[in-house]
Amino acid sequence: MAQRLDELNDQFSIPGLQFEHGKGGLLRAKVDGEQATGEVYLQGAHVTKFVPRGQAPVLWMSQASMFSSNKPIRGGVPLCFPWFGPHPQQLPDAPAHGTARITPWNVARTQVDATGGIQIALQTHINAFELLYEATFGNTLKLALTVRLPDDATPPTSFEQALHTYLNISDIRNCSIRGLESASYIDKLDGAQVKPPSGTPIMINSECDRVYIQTTARCELRDQGLERTLYIDKVNSMNTVVWNPWIAKSARMPDFGNDEWQEMVCIESANVGEHLVTLLPGESHCLAAIIGIKI
Repeated sequence: MAQRLDELNDQFSIPGLQFEHGKGGLLRAKVDGEQATGEVYLQGAHVTKFVPRGQAPVLWMSQASMFSSNKPIRGGVPLCFPWFGPHPQQLPDAPAHGTARITPWNVARTQVDATGGIQIALQTHINAFELLYEATFGNTLKLALTVRLPDDATPPTSFEQALHTYLNISDIRNCSIRGLESASYIDKLDGAQVKPPSGTPIMINSECDRVYIQTTARCELRDQGLERTLYIDKVNSMNTVVWNPWIAKSARMPDFGNDEWQEMVCIESANVGEHLVTLLPGESHCLAAIIGIKI
């Protein structure tokens, strides 16, 4: 059953976190803590804002994003589940990247953690799975998606997943990504060919859509314009996806501004393709990421 705004504030409002109607009238949690500000929309359990105190926004949001029921939000951290990209059976009506990011989630709990970070936990059911998503706003943004297969489910059951993180940057042409120099990757713009490690940091100067294979490494995004380095540490993730739509694809996307490709890049913690996750009844899997500014 969907939770109402008054019920949410009565049961789950804490110092630094309250609930309100956001864009498009969608319910969201608004975080205003000592360490950071942030937002989470209950539709899709979608984190749309993370700003450490005294810093520029870490996450990017499209000004053309749609905020309406059953439509994905463009930017922030969409949750891709239980598939990544097109449906594996190519079902024509199946939404890209699964149903988690257009599903209404319920608040399970809110709390201030031991470090002073403000945490919200959201939950839902998708297919046979029980999902719990915890987002903690502090000096870093901590994200943890736990997927559990109930004891009475029919085994085996598999899924793909990704924390589809959009990072805010000054200009893609002034940025480099380190941490994937030794990883092979699937080039989705070249017939899904597997390409060898580059041996060098990633510099993006055209459309980029790559799935890096069997890598657990930290990624660092050096931004010369903002004079900062963002990092993403991840847990239980075997793939890292790097994406920027560049000029032509941006122009074809109705929820993406024509020139916004310059201001964003996606570095996604994922388990996709050959690295999909298979659970037996009673088992669970937790995909986690920590996003912060390197000091």
